[in-house]
Formats: sequence, C-alpha cells, structure tokens
Amino acid sequence: MTIRLGLQIPNFSYGTGVAEIFPTVIAQAQEAEAAGFDSVFVMDHFYQLPGLGTPDQPMLEAYTALGGLATATERVQLGTLVTGNTYRNPTLLAKAITTLDVMSQGRAILGIGTGWYELEHDSLGYEFGTFTDRFNKLGEALEIILPMLRGERPTFDGKYYRAKDAMAEPRFRDHIPLMIGGSGEKKTIPLAARHFDHLNIIAGFDELPRKLQVVKERCEEIGRDPATLETSMLVVAIIDENVTGDIIPDDYKQQAVFGSADQIAEQIKTKVVDAGVDGVILSPVTSLDGYHPGRVTAVGEALRPLLGG
Repeated sequence: MTIRLGLQIPNFSYGTGVAEIFPTVIAQAQEAEAAGFDSVFVMDHFYQLPGLGTPDQPMLEAYTALGGLATATERVQLGTLVTGNTYRNPTLLAKAITTLDVMSQGRAILGIGTGWYELEHDSLGYEFGTFTDRFNKLGEALEIILPMLRGERPTFDGKYYRAKDAMAEPRFRDHIPLMIGGSGEKKTIPLAARHFDHLNIIAGFDELPRKLQVVKERCEEIGRDPATLETSMLVVAIIDENVTGDIIPDDYKQQAVFGSADQIAEQIKTKVVDAGVDGVILSPVTSLDGYHPGRVTAVGEALRPLLGG
C-alpha cells in the first residue's frame, strides 16, 4: 500500500440535478486516475458536514458509491476517509470491504475510525455515547474484522459485538490495507502502531512535527519500524488562482491551501512534505462553484515531483 497522492471527494453538491451527481463523481475519479493519483476516497457520512454545507445537501452512501467507482476506474485504490465504525456491524463492514476488493480486483482500502458526527447518530438511531465508548467499540470491531479479512472465522462475544464462526467469502487478497484517521496521542496513534498500515493525520499543519514524533515513539515502544506505518494528511484545497486566504474560515486555516496549482503545491511542500509526512490526500472544494475538469490534473502535475511520483 502506498498513498503518496490521494483525492478525497468531500461533497456531492455540484449545482446539478440528481441525475448528474454520480456522473460527476465518476468524472473526478477518472480525472484523478489519469493525473497519476494513486487513490480516491469518499466520506462515510449520511448528512453533509458542518463547515461544508447543510445536513440536507446531497450525500451518497459510501460503499455503494465505491462499488460504482470500482467499475469506472482501473488503477486507483478506493476507500473511505474514513468509515465510521458505529454505522455498521463489524461483520457487515468486513463483507462490504471484501466485496469492494473483489469488484475492484484488489484495490480496496479499509479506512476506519470511531465515528464522530453526533447529529447523524441521533437522527438515524445509532448510539453515540462517549468517545471512550466509541473507541472501545472500534477495538472490539477490529477483533472481528481483521481475522475475517484474513480468511479466518472468528468467534467473539464482547460488550458491544458478537460473532460466531464469521466468514467473508469471496476474498481477493489475504491482506486489505488498513488506514485509520485521527491524531489522538493516547489512543489513536498507539492503535495505529499496533494494527494499521497507514495513519491519516487529522491535525493542523503546526501540529504535524509533534504528531510524527509521537508516531515514532509509539512504534518504537512495540518494536515496530516507524517507517512501516505510512502517514498522510488530508488537506482542503481551494484550487483557484483568484482566491485569497481570506475565504478560508479560521477553523480550517491550519488544514487548507489555496490558489493556483503551483501555489498549492508550494504550500503543501512547506507545510506537509517538509514536516516529514509521507503523502497528501487532497480534498478540493467544489461546493463553491461546482466541479471544474482540469484543476485536479493541474495540482497533480505540480505535486507529483514533490511526493516522489
């Protein structure tokens, strides 16, 4: 698994009718693939997120959408950034991700996290609880999901989940790459060091050096080579040479870049790559004025040389 340059599709509000939503999603994924991106991600949400739009704006179910993208692309890895563990029984999630891996001929990534959007939980009937509750649920879920992905048949009886000789067949591979999103130093990073191939760091640019140091320490404590835990950062991008930084809300200033393709590449180099992060997952803002073909290509061409591509 290598994620040097990924694309996240953060919204489905393109100013089009419903019939044009998924063709626009396909167009973005195909443009990213042609531009040399190695992965394409969708969000795992049911309502649009605060800061990106109102809850009633278009949102497609993640694994259904990824199944469609599996047939519309040939090379890019496909996954969620990241799956909310609380939204699916772990055996169902294992089945969904192994099915995606079969459909894509071995291009699935299992991105997973605790879940955090309280409105979705309350509105749709999922138990939210405390962060500790959700983190413990994730720990139990992994005890079921990970063996199933390897072709084992786990039996598990926990506080939150249970399974008996659970199977996921067919499987395309014995190891589907595992990604976790977050940057908690007490829980998330140690969990990433123990189980995961990739850590997508959810933090500000100014926090990256410290987070990477904690990654190094947690890996070394358990005898893992830190270089084997790949890292990336999700970066919001406003790709428009006429845009200034004033348009970026204060809450996003430490996670967003803006300007022309070359300006964005330079900002990512100084703020992310030079900090030591292995890769970047670009989240272009299309909700402002729709999807503009060519912008992702331009940024990809400017970024690839900086990321070893």
